[in-house]
Amino acid sequence: MTRPVPASAGPRGSSQSTSAGAATAPMATSAQAVLVFSVFAFAYFLSSLVRAVTATLAPVFSSELGLGASQLGLLAGAYFLGFSLMQLPLGSALDRFGPRRVLLLLLAAAVAGCAAFAASGSFVQLLMARFLVGVGVSACLMAPLTCYRRIFSAGSQMRANSWMLMAGAMGMLTATLPVQWLMPMIGWRGLFVALAVLFVVAMAGIWLAAPRDAPVAPRAGTAQPDDGGYRAVFAHPVFRRMAPSGFVVYGGMVAMQTLWIGPWLTQVAGQTAAEAAGGLFVVNLAMLFAFLGWGLVMPHLIRVGWAGERLVAAAWPVGALSLLWILWLGPQAGALHWALWCVSTSVVSLSQPAVGQAFPAGLAGRALSAYNLMIFAGVFALQWGIGLALDGLLGQGWSRVSAYRIAFGGLLAAYVAAFGWLNLCRWRDPHPSDSTGAGR
Repeated sequence: MTRPVPASAGPRGSSQSTSAGAATAPMATSAQAVLVFSVFAFAYFLSSLVRAVTATLAPVFSSELGLGASQLGLLAGAYFLGFSLMQLPLGSALDRFGPRRVLLLLLAAAVAGCAAFAASGSFVQLLMARFLVGVGVSACLMAPLTCYRRIFSAGSQMRANSWMLMAGAMGMLTATLPVQWLMPMIGWRGLFVALAVLFVVAMAGIWLAAPRDAPVAPRAGTAQPDDGGYRAVFAHPVFRRMAPSGFVVYGGMVAMQTLWIGPWLTQVAGQTAAEAAGGLFVVNLAMLFAFLGWGLVMPHLIRVGWAGERLVAAAWPVGALSLLWILWLGPQAGALHWALWCVSTSVVSLSQPAVGQAFPAGLAGRALSAYNLMIFAGVFALQWGIGLALDGLLGQGWSRVSAYRIAFGGLLAAYVAAFGWLNLCRWRDPHPSDSTGAGR
């Protein structure tokens, strides 16, 4: 991790935040920064594991509980629904109360959700428990990014963001073959009990190592400047041009990783559940190295003028062509093809810290959470929507391969439209915000 900087050294044009939560002190040493990063990364590792595990467990849920494609999509999407509904109140809470307080409180809900999922006896109970888990882990990335926005330089923020996503990729990697190996020993219920225990361990680490939040100023009798809140966030040109790609492309990448690549491998490519778990392991291993690479190169790219938004706008066709190739290959498209698509699409992950850097530190929590809302609303809509499309097409007599091609082809069309919007807005804007955090 590179050298921390004071919170006041934010983006150009940003003001020193007046909120209590934004007053977090900078880290004193690199060792402290690494420790803080590690405890946050462990919590995000667990949140990614519990998010992605439905792709590996989909065959188990289908056979043991008799769930169809739309029910699987809804079960996986319930996590993202709870996650998405929390984002706007989460952003305000992060800016007011600070990342440490908010994350600890919500992780307690994740512990309860995992325990409830393990004890569930019906589909409705599973849905409710999965929803609660989504609520509980909703701050596992936003809280750290809000903290990093206040204590790290712009290049370090990009690096920390990418390496947080690398920790998430490790979680998704663990959700594949390791989970498949554990199933005969502890079953899916035992897995969720273990996750509840590990979330408690993560809470202990954050309690001990994360920087203390500043005291919260009382609302009554205090005159604080109006920072515009979510009105300023949603009206900002950077947010407006990046939002569709967050919803469709970032959301679509997560939706495929955490659910639909697995069924493609089993139902289209004809693989067994064990083979599909191995394929998902390959996909998530590739994503781990992709995020490691972004973390290594982004500080240099920023120095030579290739900030996150500019890179996203330029590199998107590679991912679109990769998905088109998969649809063309059909049953011949396996895990390596999906790994290529995920890696080539991973450039969209740079949009998240780019949005955060476009705002002053006192608005960072709300800006990041609003953008995260777009991403995970997209995940929920696409996971469930693809499931509904598949059931509808299969019910009308389409072959399974054709149904998958049509459903995923709809995602490709939306992918192209979202990046068309991004590039059109940048073309119409004579001064797009491509520097390391220059807001308007």
